[in-house]
Amino acid sequence: MRRMILACSVLLALSTGASAGQIYKWVDDQGKVHFGSQPPEGQAAATVNPNISQPKAPPQKPVATPTEGDKKQDALDEKVRQDVAKQEAERKKFCETTRTNLAQLRNNPRVRVEENGEMRRLTEEERQARITESEKAIVENCN
Repeated sequence: MRRMILACSVLLALSTGASAGQIYKWVDDQGKVHFGSQPPEGQAAATVNPNISQPKAPPQKPVATPTEGDKKQDALDEKVRQDVAKQEAERKKFCETTRTNLAQLRNNPRVRVEENGEMRRLTEEERQARITESEKAIVENCN
């Protein structure tokens, strides 16, 4: 049993040495790439390293700490976001109110308004003018 293990170990050691020979690479006249253990006669050949290594990981960029300028910019960005959100909320409220008023003007021919502390009824021309104004405002401001 010992002799068999010893013989296998010797064969294994010799086989790895035999496979570690030089490998050559060359291109023939037709442009075809060849690889071989013997360089061709009369042609230039490059040696190839058969060792396969793991690809190197790309260098990681260091994480930058926020500077004072970054903090100021972040604060400005947040303020702008809040302003935009506030304007969008106001626009939605305007659109909702205008649509409600338009529905009231279309459905009710007898619309009353308060002027100088007194209630008065709109004429048909005034009602139609307000309908047109409301429709125009909705088209311009609401999606």
